[in-house]
Amino acid sequence: MATTTPTRDAYGPPSGGSGSASNGRRRAWRSRLWRFDDMASPYAYIAPFFLIFGAFGLYPLIYTGWIALHRVELTGLNQSEWVGFDNFAKILQDSEFWTSVSNTFVIGVISTVPQLLVALGLAHLLNYKLRASTFWRTVILTPYATSVATAALVFALVFRADGGLLNWVLHFFGAGNTDWGNGHWTSKIAISVIVIWRWTGYNALIYLAAMQAVPTDLYEAASIDGASRWQQFRKVTIPSLRPTILFTIVISTIGSMQLFGEPLLLQGGTLGSTGGSEHQYETLSIYLYNYGWKLGHLGPAAAVAWAMLVLLLLIALINWIVSRFVRKSAA
Repeated sequence: MATTTPTRDAYGPPSGGSGSASNGRRRAWRSRLWRFDDMASPYAYIAPFFLIFGAFGLYPLIYTGWIALHRVELTGLNQSEWVGFDNFAKILQDSEFWTSVSNTFVIGVISTVPQLLVALGLAHLLNYKLRASTFWRTVILTPYATSVATAALVFALVFRADGGLLNWVLHFFGAGNTDWGNGHWTSKIAISVIVIWRWTGYNALIYLAAMQAVPTDLYEAASIDGASRWQQFRKVTIPSLRPTILFTIVISTIGSMQLFGEPLLLQGGTLGSTGGSEHQYETLSIYLYNYGWKLGHLGPAAAVAWAMLVLLLLIALINWIVSRFVRKSAA
């Protein structure tokens, strides 16, 4: 039986015609889409951050700077008068502003230093194998989960001059009643205790996470060389945690500049909103609150906000210089 062998041209695409032209245009269009997607996708992924930052970060910052250069009252937000840098000159010539700066700095130091030292010690203890380690980690984080208002109100009862828990305890040791809220140093110590209680566990968990990232080979080598646990902590743990420690210092500094709830609720009422009878624990946030919401002068209040920003930038610059010096000395 005779058979015919199909030729090669029987299955080949037609030469020329509209089909090949449309396929070429489709491939070119897909290639352009692919190149556009390759270039535009990274910007699309990061666009939400910049949109949110622009709406809730950059715009309020620029608007606050605009208000700082005008006379704007809380009762007439639609009326403004250009005053230039008069608002800045007004707060810089106010002795109460410098008192609040001093109080903020002192409270920040006496709360940040013990807080980070205690957090470092707790993290070192939790880094060892303990029974119910998850329970203890949850316990030290509980104060951070407590609201500022709750913590401040509870400690306000502890530090009360009449019938306070702390004075009741000190009475058994022969100490007289201390008016914690009205003393220049005792009021700052009381506020610092609230800050230390709330933030120590948070920083301890940050240090613990950094400690668990330290290679165990370093500890084994130090142990073989005869180093004790204290020597391992000083020579291995602390150098490995140096970037984390600098990070917590910066974060704690920013937090101390924003102290508001603790001093406001320590005594409450008029005394709390003015930072004490003699402004002995008035922070920059309380000072800003008085100008903006009690007096209704939004121009000086905005100037205070920008002064706080400048102070934070100066502190960040100092931290950067110190960290750079530490890195060079370590190298």
